Amino acid sequence: MQAVDGDDLTIGVVNPDGSRAEMSGNGTRIAAAWLMSRNGTAEARVHVGSRTVNVRRTDEGLFESALGRVEVGAREIVDGIELTPVWVGNPHAVVVGDPGRIGELGPRLESHMRFPERTNVQVVRVERPGVVTARVWERGVGETAASGTGAVAAAAATHGEGEVLVRFPGGDLQVRLRDGAAWLIGPAEPLEEMPASSPEADTDT
Repeated sequence: MQAVDGDDLTIGVVNPDGSRAEMSGNGTRIAAAWLMSRNGTAEARVHVGSRTVNVRRTDEGLFESALGRVEVGAREIVDGIELTPVWVGNPHAVVVGDPGRIGELGPRLESHMRFPERTNVQVVRVERPGVVTARVWERGVGETAASGTGAVAAAAATHGEGEVLVRFPGGDLQVRLRDGAAWLIGPAEPLEEMPASSPEADTDT
């Protein structure tokens, strides 16, 4: 977290390997939820990389993030693997197949020469129209339980438009795709309440 100005929050995302991520769907939602809780508001704006993400709390207590433009490329074959490249402010390669193969396909594609800046990888199974199961290999991280931009990429590569429920091992995320843009809906809950007297509870970093 870098700076707070009213309902605006600027963040940076650093991966465990020290690389910086241009975008984080789940990260922006969590940061916005923190700021809303702090300010007592139902909306916030999170600046990350080149994008500004507007986030609002829904009547159901979830958080809806307007992630912006989604660019879906043509299907291609990379190292014998058919995939769809997707840009959600960060790069993704979506493979339709058995999500259980993520441990094999993820590292194989992440650092392939086709992706000079490396890429996030999703292996997706379409269960029925509007519902997909996915696992994700995040660039600079490895397999993770869920990914917000990964959910958008999986939905865009398999559906293009409409409402899509993306099921990850770590939980479900709802994606809405319209006119080349994406909205991500999901929860954000604190692991534990930080005491109000704690210096960290009111520090802008």
